[in-house]
Amino acid sequence: MSPEIITLLFLIFAVIMFAWEKIPLSITAMIVAVGLTITGVLDASEAFSGFVDGNVLLFMAMFIVGAAFFDTGMAQKVGGVITKFAKTERQLIVAVMIITGLMSGVLSNTGTAAVLIPVLIGISAKSGFARSKLLLPLVMASAMGGNLSLIGAPGNMIAQSALQDMGLEFGFFEYAKVGLPMLIIGIIYFGLFGYKLLPDRKDDPLDSDNVYNQNTDYSKVPKWKQNVALIVLVLTILAMIFEDLIGVKLYISAWVGALVLVATKVISEKNAMRSIDMNTILLFVGSLALAQSMVKSGAGDLLASTIIGSIGENPSPYVLLFVVFMIAAIMTNFMSNTATTALLVPIGLSIANVMGADPKAVLMATVIGGSCAYLTPIGMPANTMVYSLGGYAFKDYVRAGAPLLLISIVVGMILLPILFPFYP
Repeated sequence: MSPEIITLLFLIFAVIMFAWEKIPLSITAMIVAVGLTITGVLDASEAFSGFVDGNVLLFMAMFIVGAAFFDTGMAQKVGGVITKFAKTERQLIVAVMIITGLMSGVLSNTGTAAVLIPVLIGISAKSGFARSKLLLPLVMASAMGGNLSLIGAPGNMIAQSALQDMGLEFGFFEYAKVGLPMLIIGIIYFGLFGYKLLPDRKDDPLDSDNVYNQNTDYSKVPKWKQNVALIVLVLTILAMIFEDLIGVKLYISAWVGALVLVATKVISEKNAMRSIDMNTILLFVGSLALAQSMVKSGAGDLLASTIIGSIGENPSPYVLLFVVFMIAAIMTNFMSNTATTALLVPIGLSIANVMGADPKAVLMATVIGGSCAYLTPIGMPANTMVYSLGGYAFKDYVRAGAPLLLISIVVGMILLPILFPFYP
C-alpha cells in the first residue's frame, strides 16, 4: 500500500474518532503518530518531533503562567471587578463577554471559561438573573476571544507550527486583525438583539458536591502573590509582543515567566506540573505528525486537487475562501475545534500549494472558521461545561449561535480577502 493511501486511511480514522470521541482526542492523535511510524510513512524522529516543537514548549509554560493567575484568585478578582458595575441583565451579558473575550485572548479560552463560570453562578444567585441567560454568552465570547493572539487557542499554534516549517509565521496579534472585529460585533449583537434569543429558565439548585457549587476562599492568598502573578503575566505578554525587538523567542519568554512563578512559590511545583494539560500536548504532537505525513506522502495535494476540482476549473479565490471557511465552521461544531484545525491545516496548506496561493491566507481562514463553535454543546470544551449548569437543550445553542455564526461568516468574508488576500 502506498504512503499516500496509508496517510488518507489514517486521516479518515482521525476524522471518525475525533467526531465519535469514544477515546480521548489525544489518544487518537498519538495512535495516528505511532501508526504512521510503524507503517513507515514517517520515521520516529519525524513523527515525534512535536515534543521539541517551540510551540509545544510555549503551551507548557503558558499553562503554568495561566494557572498561577487563576490559583491566586487574580482571575476571579478581575472578573468580579468588571461584573460589579453591571446593574441590568443586558449590561451583565455585555460585561461578561468583554472580560471573557479579552482574557481568552491571552490565556486558555477553556481555562478562562472554567474560572468565570463559578463567578457567574455566584452573581446569578445574588442578582436573580437566570444562569441560562449568562452562561451561553460567556462560552461564545471565549470562542471568539481565542482569536485575539497566538496563544488564545491550541488551533492557532497548530497553524503557526505548520507555517514555521515553511519559513513563515503569524505575528503575536495577527489573528486579532479578524478576531477583534468579530468579537466586538459579536458583543454588540448580543447587547442589542442576541440576548432576546437566550433561554430564560428557572435555575435548578446545584448539587452540593458540584464543583461549581464550591466557593474557594482566596482571602488567605497573600496580596504579593496575586500581584506577582499579574505582573509576570503582563510582562510575559509584553515580551512576546516585542519578540523581534528583544531577540528572545516566545517560548523562552514564557518559560522565564513560569520559572519565576515557581521559584518565588507563587505557584507550587506540584500545581505547576499539574497545570500542564498533556491532552492538549499529545493532541498537538499527533496532529503535527499527521500534517507532516500529508505533505511527505502527497496525500494533502491529492485532497486539495479534489476540493479545488469540485468547485470548477480555476475557481475564484473568493469562492475558495468561502469553501475553506465553511468547511472549518461546520466541522468545528461537530468535533473539537482543536481537532478540526489539526485536520484541516495540512489540507489547507496543500490547497495553497496547488493554487499558488498565500498559505497564511488559507490558514487564517481555516483557524477563524474553526473557532466558530457556537451551534452545539460539543463544539468546544467550554460549551459542554455549561450544558447542564444552564439547563440547556441542543436547540438553545442553535437559536443563540446561528445568528452569531452568520455574523462571523459575513465579518470573515469581508475582512479576510482585504487583510489576507489569497494572491497578495
